[in-house]
Amino acid sequence: MPLTRNQFDVLAHIEAVGSRPTQRDLATSLGRSVGAINRTVTELAAAGLVDQSGVTDAGLEALEPYRVKRAVFIAAGFGSRLVPITLNTPKPLIRVKGVRMIDTLLDAVRAAGIEEVYIVRGYLAEQFDQLLYKYPNIKFIENPIYNESNNISSAYCARGLLRSAYLLESDLLLSNPALITKYQYASNYLTKAVEETDDWCFFATGGQITKMAIGGENCYQMCGISYWTEHDGAQLFEHIKQVYDSPGGKERYWDQVPMEYFLPNYRVEVRTCAPNDIIEIDTYRELKALDSVYL
Repeated sequence: MPLTRNQFDVLAHIEAVGSRPTQRDLATSLGRSVGAINRTVTELAAAGLVDQSGVTDAGLEALEPYRVKRAVFIAAGFGSRLVPITLNTPKPLIRVKGVRMIDTLLDAVRAAGIEEVYIVRGYLAEQFDQLLYKYPNIKFIENPIYNESNNISSAYCARGLLRSAYLLESDLLLSNPALITKYQYASNYLTKAVEETDDWCFFATGGQITKMAIGGENCYQMCGISYWTEHDGAQLFEHIKQVYDSPGGKERYWDQVPMEYFLPNYRVEVRTCAPNDIIEIDTYRELKALDSVYL
């Protein structure tokens, strides 16, 4: 039987911490009432999915349909706003305090036990080969028209790999690796709740995205990491191709496919994080502010 959302959240949290927390600790960590947690733990115990030590073998089996199968990284672009450094180095490979930006993401993916990893590359593609020394499981996907189109072309190249998968922009600094988890219940975008932004953002009702926009108030700013279920990933395979092949389609951003052109076909949640959990470096000035080596 499929897990309810409460059952999934409790079971996945217990599995992640490796032992069974108290009901009060679970309530605090998951933002639920103690009463709701007590009921859910009772249900899980009655089904044999948890015991006093933690998640049982039956519990792990129940979580398996929600396991993330792969991670797909979009890393083909030039990064024009970080010139001059991107003249010789792809943006995801730029080091911040000695660490390549993409490594903060790859390390989190590896820590979550996600072994199937793809990187869509284009600009200075051969430089990404250096990642293989640390991450030998990476497979590369070539985007031959990265300089003629928007990032939808990278999603198009990888559209057959988006079932039960994370899709990540590669030029992010991730300081909270726990955001990349082994299991996911529903399609979602990582976001930051903001009072105002001039960046890409979402509006949501009941936690479900209802609109995507550039700029807004009391909304959720996009953070460049999303997850897609088996069902939604299969839809993306067809929908990305339809938009890509349409007039002007190559000029679109891939996020517009599910969140604008085919929004009624998807139920995508906002998943919020803290302001400093993920940092996107857009300009050379921002890079210099984070790392004095570029001053």
